[in-house]
Amino acid sequence: MEYLVTMTTHVPDGTADDVVDDVRARESARAHELALAGHLLRLWRPPLRPGEWRTLGLFAAGDAGELKEVLASMPLSMWRTDEVTPLSQHPHDPGPGQVLPGQDVAEFLTTLTVTIPPGTPSEVVAEVYSREQARSRELAQHGWLLRLWRLPGERRALGHWQARDSEQLSGILASLPLAPWWTVETVPLTRHPNDPAMPGTAR
Repeated sequence: MEYLVTMTTHVPDGTADDVVDDVRARESARAHELALAGHLLRLWRPPLRPGEWRTLGLFAAGDAGELKEVLASMPLSMWRTDEVTPLSQHPHDPGPGQVLPGQDVAEFLTTLTVTIPPGTPSEVVAEVYSREQARSRELAQHGWLLRLWRLPGERRALGHWQARDSEQLSGILASLPLAPWWTVETVPLTRHPNDPAMPGTAR
């Protein structure tokens, strides 16, 4: 099972810089080990306020108990609070192995919440979802849609995308048949230095 984990670190006041540097170095080494073991899939940095230390991680584990052990094994866990979101399989997910972004594209996560207008005939809903699946497949083939998961709650999904910029992403999302029925929350991402997908990093 896959999980999105929001990891927020608060270094205690007065902690010596060399202690922080040592913990960060051990964290990097442990992240590499977890990637090789198949538990750490991706790491990103979301937009941060000054002085904020927060990371988004995509992890794989057999269950919530195993994930807890994985997160506790990371050296920064002693200063960190973790918010875990379980992700379940989405029928439109293109699956792993998609093209990863280069220098000229950025990554984004989107939370999509669908609200079907009251009174919409079931056959219309089915037709829109059928076109949505076809369009999602096209976007994946072009490398724009990387992953798609179901989120807890009704008709909620998490999308992982790449695009040149937020404007292009908006156009991509608007091209989806479900777009008139959803609300979107978009998080632009930057690469984390411990991301397993960084060039030269073993996965």
